[in-house]
Amino acid sequence: MQKHRNHRVVIVGGGAGGLELASRLGRRFGSRHVTLIDKNLFHIWKPSLHEVAAGTLDIHKEGLSYAMLAKHCGFTFVPGEVRGVDRDTQTVELGPLTSEQGEEFVPPRGVYYDSLVIAVGSKSNFFGTPGAAEHAFALDSTNEAERFRLRLLRALHLVNVAKQVGTGRQLNIVIVGGGATGVELAAELREACENIALYGLTGLEPQRDVRITLMEGAPRILAPLSEKLSTAAHALLLARGIDIMTNVRVASIDPNGLKDSSGAFYPADICVWAAGIEAPTFLRSLGLATNRLNQLVVDAFLHTGDPHVFALGDCAQAPWAAQSKSVPARAQAAHQQASYLYKALAGRVRGGPRTQRPFNYHDRGSLVAVGQTEGIGSLMGVLSGKSLFVQGQLARLMYMSLHLMHHQAVIGTLPTMLSSLGRLLLKRTAPRVKLH
Repeated sequence: MQKHRNHRVVIVGGGAGGLELASRLGRRFGSRHVTLIDKNLFHIWKPSLHEVAAGTLDIHKEGLSYAMLAKHCGFTFVPGEVRGVDRDTQTVELGPLTSEQGEEFVPPRGVYYDSLVIAVGSKSNFFGTPGAAEHAFALDSTNEAERFRLRLLRALHLVNVAKQVGTGRQLNIVIVGGGATGVELAAELREACENIALYGLTGLEPQRDVRITLMEGAPRILAPLSEKLSTAAHALLLARGIDIMTNVRVASIDPNGLKDSSGAFYPADICVWAAGIEAPTFLRSLGLATNRLNQLVVDAFLHTGDPHVFALGDCAQAPWAAQSKSVPARAQAAHQQASYLYKALAGRVRGGPRTQRPFNYHDRGSLVAVGQTEGIGSLMGVLSGKSLFVQGQLARLMYMSLHLMHHQAVIGTLPTMLSSLGRLLLKRTAPRVKLH
């Protein structure tokens, strides 16, 4: 079959699914046919943002440059923030590039497409809670995770100084949302605070001086997962000295703390919002069907209402026929959708027929990290369709392997092995947490 010489695939969003799709298509068809657009200059696997926030993962060492990946994988990288999509002219409209001082050095541009894939992910959903957007951190991006990390370092230094001069006080950190992000962040913060104290904060006693509270509106944490996983995570967090409050619905947030729906007040020096997600609001302006979470509604072939536009990952509401509901917003779903669209778009680039089987999501189970050494999870379909419960170091190693599998899909097996070996060697001479 003769290759189509002009078909251009444009992917908006360099998250897990978008980057994997761009890398695979780029290696096969080259930069003339494949373009990736992202407002950031480097990529971090989003499930690891809680480690960035705690300082146990350094974005300047772990981040993958999109420009480097474009050269390595054979796609074109275009930096910029999407302002809109002109579906009549099939053009993605990008805003200007500006310096930190606000000086414009690249004007607004348009990028033409034959096939467009929207993979812009999700952001925190504050559900209209007064004060949440202004006073709570939302770990949606590397910038926000870094901002939280620096705020935590300053707060810990203040507590240490206060104790040294005899005016000791407790640092209150409140995490709203007992899903996977909230649970992982709570455990990571407990370990990070203990490690930070080893580097000169001689007056700090993290278990006593740092109070970490996890608030959840449902009757239990990790509510979407099995009760067995929830119970195991609850016990692991309690063993780490983390307070867990369930059936608490936050009504408002101010600079000093939170109020719940019954009027009770909870002091908080640092508040993190991890209670839900929604897709970026600009998707509503595209003239395509969206749901109440701003997600693009797609069919079983991941098509939007426009035959030239696809969507995948957290920003898409895709049908899960086997369960009579929508595909969940998980990294494994974005990975599977990227693999599916790779085949569909490869056919378009070659100029072949566009018919294929619909996307079929397979739930491989769930893994939740509880600190750097432990985890919990259930693996689906391991024993004749049943689930297998895993806990402890094995679960943590399996969780780490997901990150490595993502890197392998993007940069290949050998570079992933070499970078992993490099990280292990650097840990011998680097601090346990990022201190600057």
